[in-house]
Amino acid sequence: MALIKPVKGISPTFGKNCFIAENATIVGDVVTGDDCSIWFNAVLRGDVNSIVIGNKVNIQDGAVIHCTYQKTKTILGNNVSVGHNAIVHGCQVADNVLIGMGAIVMDDAVVESNVLIAAGAVVLEKAHLESGFIYAGVPAKKVKALTPETFKHYIGRIADNYVMYASWFTETPDL
Repeated sequence: MALIKPVKGISPTFGKNCFIAENATIVGDVVTGDDCSIWFNAVLRGDVNSIVIGNKVNIQDGAVIHCTYQKTKTILGNNVSVGHNAIVHGCQVADNVLIGMGAIVMDDAVVESNVLIAAGAVVLEKAHLESGFIYAGVPAKKVKALTPETFKHYIGRIADNYVMYASWFTETPDL
């Protein structure tokens, strides 16, 4: 069973049809929408500020979502994929965003909708990522426009696939 713990009297709350891996850790002021999945070894720490997650969001294996005490909340919109071992800290991420594996998004960053952040990218504190582009590098920079094909292939497909993957863990095995 996942470690789900209240902090200062505030417990995490979850929408409908959410999958939470047995070794995920979710503490404090964390609120998810519907059809979300929080995968193995992911950590969501709503201990020092709040974390608000929209619908159809997947937080993949080893990812860390946190915020800054009395300063920054973390807000993730709908249809957001947070890749394996990514760190998302005290920022605002709009709808339809892919945060690649190992990427870091830092405090007070604003990521507009329809953005792909490449694996390993570092989005610096107070950065503003404009809608419709792919960002990569350290620090993350706009590298090219996000085509409709790339959007559908990466952002839409991955968000949809993770809803499907989560369903595999709720199926009753054949005996």
